[in-house]
Formats: sequence, structure tokens, C-alpha cells
Amino acid sequence: MNRISSLKALPTALIALGFAAGALAQAPSSNAPAADRTNATAATQDARDIPAATGRARTGGKSSLSHADRSFVEKAAKGGMAEVELGKFAQEHASNEQVKQFAARMVQDHSKANEELRSLAQAKGVTVPGGPSHKDNHEMSKLSKLTGADFDREYMDSMVKDHKKDVKEFQKEADKAKDADVKNFAANTLPTLQEHLKMAEEADAQVSGKQSTQKKTRTSMR
Repeated sequence: MNRISSLKALPTALIALGFAAGALAQAPSSNAPAADRTNATAATQDARDIPAATGRARTGGKSSLSHADRSFVEKAAKGGMAEVELGKFAQEHASNEQVKQFAARMVQDHSKANEELRSLAQAKGVTVPGGPSHKDNHEMSKLSKLTGADFDREYMDSMVKDHKKDVKEFQKEADKAKDADVKNFAANTLPTLQEHLKMAEEADAQVSGKQSTQKKTRTSMR
């Protein structure tokens, strides 16, 4: 009788044994070749390092810059984008040829500087603003309502004021920036901004009938 019961239970035991063997076959073996385990680890690490390989900053990464340097980078980025947008707009709406030439120079020079600044910001973990500041957008709106000589005067007056401020801020950063790369960017960009200011003052003098700063200085020295 016991023998018959044992025989009846045998198929059930064999089925259970088969399931156990299948589970062991699917489970990862701790005795797998070292090379396979190394490759799996490397693949995971590569996935984590994709941002570094593509040059994109990691999400949530902390900036390596001081508050002052980071603020400068963010403000310079906004200002640079505004110069390009306003320059493109002025090329289409200005009536004075010198103003159009100045606007074209703004687009050319600031587009280049913006790319350099974007790369610098990325390397330092700083998020570049998506567009110009509210103040610059307001200026664009104001200019869009003007035409002809009125547009020329308003645009050039704005450019003189902006570049006086830019030269002052870039000079300060070139002298006092804590980060060497930010310091070099400010110092290398400063001469271009100084040239822009000179051009802006000359164009402004022409469209507004005012005497440029350079001419006033030469006159006072005589």
C-alpha cells in the first residue's frame, strides 16, 4: 500500500523539480564569467555618462561659480540675446544706412559671443536663460511702434545706454571675477563692446544731430 502511494506521488515531485530547474536556469549566476559582469557594469556606467559624452550638463548639477560670476553669466546671456534680436529687427526697420550697418554688426558679433558664453555656462553648470529680459522685451515692443527717423533715434539711443552699461560690467568682471574662464571671457569680449559703444555713439550723433562723445572730447582738448 505504501509503495502504491509513493508511486502516485512521484509525478508531482518530478513536476516540482522541473519548475525549480527552470527557475535556476533563468536566474543570473554569480559564477558567470568575470568579463560578462564587467561588460554589464560598463554598459550601466556608459548610460550614466551620456551627458558628459554629449557635452550636456547633468540635470540638477550644481554650478561651480560664485554667486557674482554666475549672475554675470546669466545677465550677459540675456543681454547678448537681446542685442541679436534687436539687431535683426533694426536691419529690417531702420531707415538710416549707418544704423543698419551697426545693427548688422550687432547680430554678427553678439551671435558669436553668445555661442562662446553658452559653452562656458554649460561647462560651469549654469542654465542659460531662454531669452532676453523683460526690460529688453519692453524695448522691442516700444521700437516696433516706431518707423523711419523716430525708430533710428530710439534704437541708437538705446544702444548707447546699453553699451555704456555693458562696458562697465564687463570691465568689472574682467578685473574681479573669481573664475578664470569667466574672467577671460569678460576680458576678451570687452574690446568688442568698447568698439560697439564707439560705433553706437557715432551713429546716434548722426541720426539725432548730437555731437558724439569722441568729437566733444577732441573739441574740449583744443
